Amino acid sequence: MITKFDPKELKVMGETPPLPLMPSIKIYDYPVSPKEAMIGMFNRKPHWQIIGVERTLFNPAVIPDNVARGFVIEGKPFNNKEDGGGKCMFGVNWEYEPDSGGSMVRPGNPLFSDANEWREKLVWPNLDEWDWEGSAALNNKTILETDKFVQSWLFSGWFERLISFMDFEGAIMAMYDEDQKDAVTELFTKLTDLYLEIFKRFIKYFPRIDGFCVHDDWGSQKETFFSPSLVEEMIVPHMKRVTAFFKSEGKFSELHSCGQILKQVPNIIDAGWDMWTPQVMSIADEAYELYGDKLLIGTVPEMFDPSSTPEDTQRAIAKTYTEKYCDPLKPSYYGIYAGKLLTPAVREEIYVRSRERYSK
Repeated sequence: MITKFDPKELKVMGETPPLPLMPSIKIYDYPVSPKEAMIGMFNRKPHWQIIGVERTLFNPAVIPDNVARGFVIEGKPFNNKEDGGGKCMFGVNWEYEPDSGGSMVRPGNPLFSDANEWREKLVWPNLDEWDWEGSAALNNKTILETDKFVQSWLFSGWFERLISFMDFEGAIMAMYDEDQKDAVTELFTKLTDLYLEIFKRFIKYFPRIDGFCVHDDWGSQKETFFSPSLVEEMIVPHMKRVTAFFKSEGKFSELHSCGQILKQVPNIIDAGWDMWTPQVMSIADEAYELYGDKLLIGTVPEMFDPSSTPEDTQRAIAKTYTEKYCDPLKPSYYGIYAGKLLTPAVREEIYVRSRERYSK
């Protein structure tokens, strides 16, 4: 049961440190734990509008890709500028870019130029060689001892992984080329087998994990890379295997896919993902209107300059946001790409009004 809002909940219990996409956020005296609130959102019975501070990201260094991508989050510090980059689980070298805060494969030296060569050219990782026991000893009683929702990420899904092997031009052609498509399908099938084994070990060694996020970018700022029919044919069947596994284990799922991919949202739904955050914020409203009853969408308020917008205007913007997107019959969550708009006034207004609306 969703309890009614009590103003005593606004008692400040702590504060988060500022992050690149979000200012410092006050932690209130919530009626349920952040984990329970996240699970409520996934079950479409939210307690308040989730803004992101309710979850803990867990990206252990036991996965070589997390180091290669410069995005390790675990029970000991990781210096992404000094230690980020290097070889992923397939031995592909990633270069960390401090300015962008991420890694990329330098183009021009693909592992293979024809997808039919993958059987001879790829060296598959041996998961038994990874120190799962050591990672469990480090993390289960540190970062994973939390009342927050724990989410782990898998970098480089299907198309992203193909890009890392073939460069972008080679990968996109292989998806379309009738002489390469069968080989790509076989590769994606084996990749899915590997990913499922990784997820099984995560669940075994880190039992506090509540959900997973998988990365697979499908578009630029202007348009998707390929037609919805091609994604339906080449990628969706493999994603379905993964999301079906998550559901069988009681874990929740998020697809991280950047770009202007509004026309791909039916594929995201068909593939079985629970949530998706539009990176191109201008399409968040349309995505919510069209698909918010079938997929949890990261929504955003009207844009404003936090440094110059009066507080009463900020609160009015937040009020409008909650009236539009905090519908108990069609819930959403706050998109991370608008995190910098979460001023103290906006954060408080969204919390109070969403608590009131979701407890109706």
